[in-house]
Amino acid sequence: MSNSTFEKIRAEIPENVTLVAVSKTKPIATIEEIYQMGQRHFGENKVQELVDKYEALPKDIHWHLIGHLQSNKVKYIAPFIHLIHAVDSLKLLEEINRQAAKNNRIINCLLQFHIAQEDTKFGLNFEEAKDILESRTFVEMQNISIVGVMGMATFTENTEQVTDEFRNLEGYFNIIKSHFFKYNDDFNILSMGMSGDYKIAIEEGSTLVRIGSAIFGGR
Repeated sequence: MSNSTFEKIRAEIPENVTLVAVSKTKPIATIEEIYQMGQRHFGENKVQELVDKYEALPKDIHWHLIGHLQSNKVKYIAPFIHLIHAVDSLKLLEEINRQAAKNNRIINCLLQFHIAQEDTKFGLNFEEAKDILESRTFVEMQNISIVGVMGMATFTENTEQVTDEFRNLEGYFNIIKSHFFKYNDDFNILSMGMSGDYKIAIEEGSTLVRIGSAIFGGR
């Protein structure tokens, strides 16, 4: 990783878009280098690695759990997590709510949608998301805040397909915003775009991009 690479990427990202530096598998020293350049949002996909880095690094970092989260691991990140990206079930939301209450916190979450033509990616379809948001169980939760949606496009060179998938996600965001969060200003995150497609995502309205390899290089 070079400082100039990071600065170049940061310069390409508009002020209204949050850059999450995906620091998974990267050593503490490398994260500190980016931190010293002003970066405060970092993303990890494994709970244990996230906890270890939280304990070792400055406490003004906003940590994002970007990977698939198992319910039994929520308790380890509940005291400090800034945003949980990949909520894909009511069961997981219930556990996040429970652990947030134990820590006297409200934890911010994104609903993950399956927008890619790949079975390997997790996520809800629109009906499943609607069922969660209309459920009494969800309505009664006091310690979580749904602040937006996220999705990952198909890993393909076909930019038209990627654009269409991002537009689908933006459509879900707009419908959910108007139906369930019309008067809630906190529901404002449309998270889409990674190292290979963040420029397209920003063009299509993304407000949060997750960039790893383009900043840090390959694993």
